[in-house]
Amino acid sequence: MTTLLFVAAAYLLGSISFAVIVSRAMRLPDPREYGSGNPGATNMLRSGRKAAAVLTLLGDTSKGWVAVAAARALAPQFGLDDSVVLLCALAVFIGHLFPVFFSFKGGKGVATALGVLVGLNPWLGLTCLLTWLVMVGVFRISSLAALTTAVLAPVYAGLLLGWGSTAIAVLVIALLLVYRHKSNLIKLVNGKEGRIGARS
Repeated sequence: MTTLLFVAAAYLLGSISFAVIVSRAMRLPDPREYGSGNPGATNMLRSGRKAAAVLTLLGDTSKGWVAVAAARALAPQFGLDDSVVLLCALAVFIGHLFPVFFSFKGGKGVATALGVLVGLNPWLGLTCLLTWLVMVGVFRISSLAALTTAVLAPVYAGLLLGWGSTAIAVLVIALLLVYRHKSNLIKLVNGKEGRIGARS
């Protein structure tokens, strides 16, 4: 029962959409109604307010980290092992993708995944962040950077942490992230994917 409460709390935290919250606070259009329709930092750039994108990025990343860090800190006090940390990592990520507060229509999970990875292991998170930054710097396409990082993340996890349960959890996150980018994959193949900062 305690494990279920931990997982439920992580899912509910993940279900908080900072893109929607920031947009309402700054009196901006709903990010689900313009651009890619994705409530995430990249689409928030299309509002013309960089501050809104930054706040969304920080919020979505932070909730991933908080869910994992809180689970790790509190689990021993309730007699739980490290498996609850991995379950919470998955739960907060799934909450972002399929938020109960927003009819299960959420973002694509890049920022939240980063927060989760940093929470699991700072070196893992940093390696993935550097991969994303290099890809963005070279190609200026957020989805391509995200997909490349997703493919490499389980490999990084295995090399850094061993090919155990953590690597499996990272693999699940990576597969879900790729799934949420399926429309971007089609656009990439057709050469129609937009670049960072472009308005729609």
